[in-house]
Amino acid sequence: MGSIATSSKSLDAILKAPGVKNKEVIRLSNGKSTDFIQSFISPNQEVRDPFYVLDLGMVSSLMDQWNSSIPSIRPFYAVKCNHEPTLLAALAALGVGFDCASQAEMEAVLALGVSADQIVFANPCKAETHIKFAASVGVNLTTYDSPYEIEKMKKWHPKCALLLRIKAGDDGNARCPLGPKYGALPEEVTQLLQAAHAAGLPVVGVSFHVGSATTYSLAYRSAIAAAKEVFNTALQLGMPRMRTLNIGGGFFAGPHFEEAAVTIKDALQLYFGNETDLEVVSEPGRFFAETAFTLATCIIGKRVRGELREYWINDGLYGSMNCMLYDHATVTATPLACTSDPTNPKCNGVKTYPSTVFGPTCDALDTILTDYQLPDLQVNDWLVFPNMGAYTACAGSKFNGFDTSAIPTYLACSDPCIGQENN
Repeated sequence: MGSIATSSKSLDAILKAPGVKNKEVIRLSNGKSTDFIQSFISPNQEVRDPFYVLDLGMVSSLMDQWNSSIPSIRPFYAVKCNHEPTLLAALAALGVGFDCASQAEMEAVLALGVSADQIVFANPCKAETHIKFAASVGVNLTTYDSPYEIEKMKKWHPKCALLLRIKAGDDGNARCPLGPKYGALPEEVTQLLQAAHAAGLPVVGVSFHVGSATTYSLAYRSAIAAAKEVFNTALQLGMPRMRTLNIGGGFFAGPHFEEAAVTIKDALQLYFGNETDLEVVSEPGRFFAETAFTLATCIIGKRVRGELREYWINDGLYGSMNCMLYDHATVTATPLACTSDPTNPKCNGVKTYPSTVFGPTCDALDTILTDYQLPDLQVNDWLVFPNMGAYTACAGSKFNGFDTSAIPTYLACSDPCIGQENN
C-alpha cells in the first residue's frame, strides 16, 4: 500500500504541474503503450506521421524507485538526454533539479518556472556567451577541469561556485565513456584547486561521471574514493571545506540501477561517513527518459525478394534512431497491422519472415533492422519501438527534409492513474 500511495502522490503532482495540467493525458489501463497507439491510429486512418507516446505514470514510478533506492541523493536531470517540455515539467513537479549544458537548455528549464538555484551548469568547457547568460539569470554553480575555464569564470561570472570535475578511472564498461573528453587527472587536482582559490572562486565540491549507461557499478566506488582524496587535498591547501559531491549519471532502469544504488550507498558511508552536512547530487538522464517514451512509425514502402521482406518507415538513423549510431543503442520493433488484418492488429501467431527495415532518407546507411523477424506487413501498417526516450529525438536532424524535431508527443499514463483525462 505504501508504494501505491507514493506513486499516486507523485503522479498527482505531475498531472497538476504547469505544462501538464491543461493537456490531454490518456490512461493506459494495462500499462501498454501499444494499446494506446492501436486505439489512436485505428479510428484515425489519416494519421501517418511518426509520433511519440510519453508515459507519465512511468516517470512517476521511476521517481519512486529513485527515492526508494537512494533517497539521500537528489537527482538533477540531464536535459541533453531528452528536452521534451512535458517531461521537464513532470520532473520539475517532482522536485528534480536540472543539469544544463548550454544557454538553450537553461532557457528551457527556466521557462517552466524553475528557480535558477535548481540548475547546475554542468559543462566543464563553456562558451563565454553562455557563461554571461548564466550570470545574468543567477545560475551560480558550474563544473570545471582546466585553468582556462577558471579565467573565463573569473572574467564573466566571478560570483559562481565551482565543482572540480575529475576523471572517473573505470568508465570502460560504459556504453558511452566520457573520460577521454572530461575530467581532471589526479596529478592536475592540486594546481586546479589552487588556481580557483587564487582567482577568488569558491570550489564547493567535486563532480565526476562514470560514463553513460555503465554496467560496472564498482566504477562509482572508485570514483567516490577519488573524490574524497580531492576533498582532503583542498583541506590540506587551506581551502574551505567542500560540501557538495556530484556523482554524475550513468544509470538506466532495471537491476543495474539497484546494484549501483547499493554500491554508491556503501561507498558514501565508507569514504564520506564523517561528512554530516554533505550534499550529494546526481545527473541521471536516461534513467528517467529511456523507458518512458515509445515511438510509433508508419510503413511507407515495401519490397519482396523471395522470403526476404524489406520495409521503409518514416523515421530512421538521421532521426530518432540516431541513438543506434551515437548512443550505441539496440532497438526492437513490434508490428501493428492495421490494414492487412483488422481482426488481428497485433499479428499474434502470424507467420514471420526475415526482414530489413530502412529509414526514409536516400542514404543506404539509414538501415534500422536487418534479418529481423516480422510478419508480412503492408504499406500503412505500423512498427512500434519501445524505450525510445534517451538520446533520440534530441539528436535527430532534418536530413533529406525529414524533420525529427517536428515529431509530436502524445501523453499517456500507466496505472496507477487518476481519471481518463487531465483537463
